Amino acid sequence: MTAAAEASEPPLPASLGALFCEFFKVSLAGFGGGVVLAHRVTVERRRWMSEAEFADALTLCQFLPGPNVVGIAVCVGTKTRGAAGALTAFFGFAVVPAAIGFALALIYLGQTGIPLVQNILRGISAAAAGLMIATGLRLMNRHRRDPRAVAVALLAFMGLAIARFPLLIVLGVMAPLSVAATLFVRKTLP
Repeated sequence: MTAAAEASEPPLPASLGALFCEFFKVSLAGFGGGVVLAHRVTVERRRWMSEAEFADALTLCQFLPGPNVVGIAVCVGTKTRGAAGALTAFFGFAVVPAAIGFALALIYLGQTGIPLVQNILRGISAAAAGLMIATGLRLMNRHRRDPRAVAVALLAFMGLAIARFPLLIVLGVMAPLSVAATLFVRKTLP
């Protein structure tokens, strides 16, 4: 969907039931890839957020503790229905992972030495990493012509993946750097 088409289409109304159901479905299908599914629901299908709003919300959620998709659910719920929407979207998303996580933790505690369990966990980890890379590339597509954004993304990638600095250090350096670059450009351009 183009930015012009996106701006011309009004967002669809979000009832509390719709928020709960959509994020419940995201939690059912979103093992390791909830952000991708949340994007599809909130931007493409329901139009509760624009592409830019979703990217901004995801950026904010990167700084918050916990899973990004939980923060997305809260942001979408807040934007569409206020505090009640935030709580509804949160609980819609949290019910399934909490129940499954609790059950799996009980099973895993008794089965940690089994090679099959270790291989399953490695496979899940690889799939989750692939989904996150795909989401990052999709979000980066919006900024591909902005050399500052590309430079910040490359520096963050090098800090995390190559130099293996801790996430908080990379965020602590890159966030102020990217904000300063944006403010500088806004002041110098008419």
